[in-house]
Amino acid sequence: MITIYKNTETGLEVIPEVVTGCWINVIDPASSEIDELLEMGIPRDFITYSLDLDERSRTEREDDGTLLILLRIPYFQGVKTDIPYTTIPLGVVMSNRFVVTICRMQNDVTTELSSGRLKGLSTAKRNRFALRILLATANRYLAYLREINRIVDTLEDQITISQRNREILELLKYQKSLVYFNTAIKSNEVMMERLQRWQIFKAFPEDEDLLEDVITENQQAIEMVGISSNILSSMMDAFASIISNNLNVVMKFLTSITIVMSIPTIVTSYFGMNVHLPFEDHPLAALYVVLIFLAFSGIVIYLFMKRDWF
Repeated sequence: MITIYKNTETGLEVIPEVVTGCWINVIDPASSEIDELLEMGIPRDFITYSLDLDERSRTEREDDGTLLILLRIPYFQGVKTDIPYTTIPLGVVMSNRFVVTICRMQNDVTTELSSGRLKGLSTAKRNRFALRILLATANRYLAYLREINRIVDTLEDQITISQRNREILELLKYQKSLVYFNTAIKSNEVMMERLQRWQIFKAFPEDEDLLEDVITENQQAIEMVGISSNILSSMMDAFASIISNNLNVVMKFLTSITIVMSIPTIVTSYFGMNVHLPFEDHPLAALYVVLIFLAFSGIVIYLFMKRDWF
């Protein structure tokens, strides 16, 4: 799907054809749409790289000045999946006439840009538009990390009273997400440092300052991922021990109940033998038997409670 945007007096609007200073947003293009991009002068390699889900962040520049900024952006797959949050590549192609973003899936970064809610977003200022994409990506990482931390806090409350592995497996899912985030954000950092060395954003001081802000936000995301990952790893180890301890408490309680319940069986079995026994001719023999096993059961319960076995 190809959608063309351009700033007008009323804001960001969809236009029917490509003009100078527009933004072309491409999501999972069909073969015919890829041919259209090739006719616009977009190199085939730039399109292929952007649609490869395993591609890593990097930058490339053609002889005619066309620049590819390939970064990995966060992507939410859903809480029911094995990896709720992962990363996908987003290609930003900057030509002399327009900016093209190419991605395999509909994502929150381009959706936020196309919503028109961002102030000061101009499709005609290609360098600054690319920087706004980088900044939106870093902010989206931070937003998703805060959401992961909130979910982990909720699981933490549930897991302290759990005897099952379900909560641990849920934590493992989000630990996988943090691993993907950590790899992608560090890859993005290397790509941004390369852009900084190329000095393609030196023309305007505002662009240079915006690049510094992007790098700062990305570094904050790296630190936040590292902290969250370390806390989650320590938490999983601690909670695995808690679940094991909870299971031991349950087993200890059930064992104690089994021992206490076996005492009446032992006493009644003894007095049920077909031999001469004490109180066998007494009219209250049954009551004496009950009192005997109640007394033994009481003694055992007292001893178990004193040793904290009950």
